[in-house]
Amino acid sequence: MLPSVSIVTINWNSAHQLRECLESLVKIDCQEFKLDKVIVVDNASTDRSIDGLEHLDLPLHIIRNSVNQGFGAACNQGAAISNSDYLLFLNPDTRVSQDSIGRSVTFMEESSHQKVGVVGVQLIDEHGQVQRNCVRFPSTLTFCCNILGIDKILKNHLTSYKMTEWDHENTQKVDQIMGAFYLIRGELFQRLEGFDERFFVYFEDLDLSYRVHKLGWSSYYLADVRSFHKGGGTSENVKSTRLFYFVRSRILYAYKHFNLLQATTIALASLSIEPVTRIIFALLKRSIPQAKETIFGYAKIFKSLKSIAKSTRP
Repeated sequence: MLPSVSIVTINWNSAHQLRECLESLVKIDCQEFKLDKVIVVDNASTDRSIDGLEHLDLPLHIIRNSVNQGFGAACNQGAAISNSDYLLFLNPDTRVSQDSIGRSVTFMEESSHQKVGVVGVQLIDEHGQVQRNCVRFPSTLTFCCNILGIDKILKNHLTSYKMTEWDHENTQKVDQIMGAFYLIRGELFQRLEGFDERFFVYFEDLDLSYRVHKLGWSSYYLADVRSFHKGGGTSENVKSTRLFYFVRSRILYAYKHFNLLQATTIALASLSIEPVTRIIFALLKRSIPQAKETIFGYAKIFKSLKSIAKSTRP
């Protein structure tokens, strides 16, 4: 019997990108697996991006949220209606190649890969460049280097949790696979109780990957399997909000996985030092809009300190 796969895509005002993503799924080769469901969870979009999707030749299920539930919570919603062997979390700004899902499933089905819990593929951007998107589990040092902007100047394993110094041209075991194409065993996802919904967006996939690792499973990046990923997605249009959620999620991650002293150091540095370093880098690039986005983003953070502190509690 072929292993089964359900695909979960979270939509928020993705416009034509969502349709292009789903149209690429129509063309996939299903010889190596059974496509059970394609689940689109719409987080209260206002651009009519989910209109007319029912006509696509897919086992499509659409969940319409009246409010934006956040990425992790919406993923859990989609996963809840699946009983498949595998779950593929796929961003709407991706387009899969014909064999990318089948080859990923085949890799995980091999007898030597039975402890591989998560698989990702090589992602190509609109310029044909390989995106360097795999991540190491962060430490206090790498988080602090990120806050200070040191990782923008010195890119190595000591200063950055992002593996940007690696060309991503070889298949290997990694700590975290980017959530744009995130294939995980269904049973493992259920055992971990899915994504931590305190992460509205950002770091939810890193948190899940770390919990996968703690259970003794591994994550693999497949360099010989490709798909397209635009990157940025709809969050490009709300950069100050994106900054707010990024900093918020980093603080939540630190309090969840680091000791109290380390987490508090990261939180204080995020709130006091980082806005200054971000504005300095923006001004050095003569980008007034970026400096304004930093100010607006941190204004939202300071207004939300009470709710952020509440979310850090176990």
